[in-house]
Amino acid sequence: MDRDEVRALLERVSAGTATTDEALSTLVRGPLGGGAGTGAEDLGFARLDTHRALRTGDPEVVYGAGKTADQNVALLRALREQPGHRSALATRLTDEALRAIGEAFPDARIDPVARCAALGERADSGGRVLVVSAGTSDEPVAREAAFVAAEFGCATGQVRDVGVAGIHRVLAVRDELDAADCLIVVAGMDGALPSVVAGLVGVPVVAVPTSVGYGCALGGIAPLLTMLNSCGPGVLVCNIDNGFGAAVAAARMTRRMVRARAAEPGRVSA
Repeated sequence: MDRDEVRALLERVSAGTATTDEALSTLVRGPLGGGAGTGAEDLGFARLDTHRALRTGDPEVVYGAGKTADQNVALLRALREQPGHRSALATRLTDEALRAIGEAFPDARIDPVARCAALGERADSGGRVLVVSAGTSDEPVAREAAFVAAEFGCATGQVRDVGVAGIHRVLAVRDELDAADCLIVVAGMDGALPSVVAGLVGVPVVAVPTSVGYGCALGGIAPLLTMLNSCGPGVLVCNIDNGFGAAVAAARMTRRMVRARAAEPGRVSA
């Protein structure tokens, strides 16, 4: 459960539509439960953080790499059984884990290119995140970013294959870039695309270097250094291939933007 869900539960108690015992039972099973109120559920091979959404507003996410297919299924099942309405999400899944999750949860949302899976209801926090990728080879990282941002409640879109080798391609979508609340720009090779985008629009840019490139790209270090040394203002840089981290950062920024807009005097909420 996140803070909004806990607040809604307390408002139901105040309004008389839920009893104190019902609320207590929900909280004990949720962020305040597990291990005598520690906010963690011990599965033997992992201690699942059931308190993360309440602390940060973001759901717990399973990092699937290095875990067996059965462990990933067990973690997703435990997350889905928590009270609240946030999706249960896993990233960096192997082919075996993706198959096992699809068999265990026929209603799961699975993206084999992003190597991600999710269960339950998506959040709807508002805000639009646009994922921009330099080349088709960057698609796995771009898809991971788009998948996670959507599960975290953002309206998402993708602009593909607009790298600086053909600069006219990104110039042609400038209006689309400018309409977003946050941009995630994914690029390998020389990693120049985030600098170009930051010079075209005044939208926050979260840059993700990828490990795409020839030998001297050093597995993504070359584009990482380019992005860190960007002359375009307003570029924030994530780790190599970290589409997940970029998506979380973008979702948090857009969530704050939506709240700020809703609080503006005279604005009527939809």
